[in-house]
Amino acid sequence: MRILVVSDIHANWPALSAINEPHDVCLFLGDLVDYGCDPAPCLDWVRTRATHSIRGNHDHGAAQDVVVNGGVGFKYLTGVSRPITRSKLGPAGLRFLADLPVSRTVTLERRRFLLVHATPRDPLDEFAPPDPEFWGRRLEGVRADVVCVGHTHYPYAFDIDGTLVVNPGSVGLPRDGDPRVAYAVIDGPNVDLKRVEYPIEEAVRVIQQSPLPDRAKEMLAAVYRTGSLPPAKVNGQGG
Repeated sequence: MRILVVSDIHANWPALSAINEPHDVCLFLGDLVDYGCDPAPCLDWVRTRATHSIRGNHDHGAAQDVVVNGGVGFKYLTGVSRPITRSKLGPAGLRFLADLPVSRTVTLERRRFLLVHATPRDPLDEFAPPDPEFWGRRLEGVRADVVCVGHTHYPYAFDIDGTLVVNPGSVGLPRDGDPRVAYAVIDGPNVDLKRVEYPIEEAVRVIQQSPLPDRAKEMLAAVYRTGSLPPAKVNGQGG
């Protein structure tokens, strides 16, 4: 069984539509919205393609109309893009986000998968680095063969005492210095962390034609093109 694992789409439809990976099951790990300005087609893709989906912190914030004021970096981008997200999704789309579970356990090929956006201790917000010692503490008391997480926008995979931890990275807003789409494929015991090219300038064009402030357009274009935001403009870690 080939399991496609995707996370952190962030309303970047040109990036999401570039994924053309054969699979039997698709797991979506949250953060469908915010930052980008194409939430509707991304939501339709998740609704029709994802076998199992969970809620990310941005999905929760958009659905609950959490207002983010001021700030710099990604906090600023969240605040200015959220009204666009809510306007474009409308009541039905926001209800879809609100109805997503915060975590989910599924059994695939006799293996127990735990899906959380951040960590088992804090499913929505905790930033989990690719640190085996950190994950050893977070897996205490967790009964799962595979734990799938997102939120950091950095892909990684490793085994902790028989539990496989997989972070596929970000589809729509990579932050590891590689602007290509990131996702993972789990095939039996093997994990393949994949990257694919996508039409970045098309994503930039969507942003430039949006009602976002010029400052936000400049920042998002930089992240799309480089896979990172200049340190002086960064605020916060997980997204």
